[in-house]
Amino acid sequence: MIETVASVNLMVEEVLKIKKNRLMPDFPTGSEKRIAIVSGIYGDELQGQYVCYELTRRIKADYDKLKGIVDIYPALNPLGLEAKTREIPGPELEMNSLFPGSPSGVMGEYAAYSVFEDLRGADFCLDVHGSNMYLHEILQIRMNDDCVDELMPYARALNTDMIWIHPSNQVKQGSLVYELNRIGVKSFVTEASYAYKIDQNYGNQLVDGIFALMKEMGIWTGETIVPREPLVTNDAEMTFINSDVSGIFIPEVTVSTFVRKGTQIGTVIDVITGSVEEVVTAPRDGVISALREYPAIEEGSLLARIVGPHTR
Repeated sequence: MIETVASVNLMVEEVLKIKKNRLMPDFPTGSEKRIAIVSGIYGDELQGQYVCYELTRRIKADYDKLKGIVDIYPALNPLGLEAKTREIPGPELEMNSLFPGSPSGVMGEYAAYSVFEDLRGADFCLDVHGSNMYLHEILQIRMNDDCVDELMPYARALNTDMIWIHPSNQVKQGSLVYELNRIGVKSFVTEASYAYKIDQNYGNQLVDGIFALMKEMGIWTGETIVPREPLVTNDAEMTFINSDVSGIFIPEVTVSTFVRKGTQIGTVIDVITGSVEEVVTAPRDGVISALREYPAIEEGSLLARIVGPHTR
């Protein structure tokens, strides 16, 4: 059932509408568990669009296996998706800083309020993101260290490659996930791939995990995969590799690759002189969890992240 969660009048007789698709059993008992999948907070992150589509398609194909409520919000920032921008066009506000919003606020604040109130009472909410235009990232969960005990059982079911635990003091108030956890709705973010594109392999991997989680929650009774065991890490185990020079970055590895210390990650070249300005090597053993996607770089640009046991 398609429902309009928020409706705001715009200029030239246009209307901003944020919609959700509610999928639920034909004969509900009133005691069903509820999971929410949201995406499209940033208009340049399209990975969640495929996840929402594929999740809906698979549920409809075996609808009799659905025993709970699945709320799917594909586009929380529909204007941003249309304009291909991260912010809400016009006021140029970042929607993921406006929660829990305000019923009497301007367009973005009212939209955030309407979405937040609609999510209130869900048993779990997954906020699906892509990466930015600069980095290609493995499928990962981001969560706060003060929510680990409550969230880890959900995270381990989701079939991701990595769970990255951040200090809670680094997570800004006003983000959807922060504010939902504050009111008792268990929630975290997934990130994968890169901006402006859809990687169906990552999308299918996450959808498989969502079904596995729904089965654990009693929402789904169909067959599901056994989730892969994710690498659980934190900031101390993450190494950032930045460029010493400007130029064009040519990678020689891919994300998810395990590298040894000294392995050549790539080169930074000067296209005018035809010279190699920097040979980039791994400073430690580990897995490439993120790799530069946009090749034009400046001195200091992030080229890769390597994750593995921390060496002191």
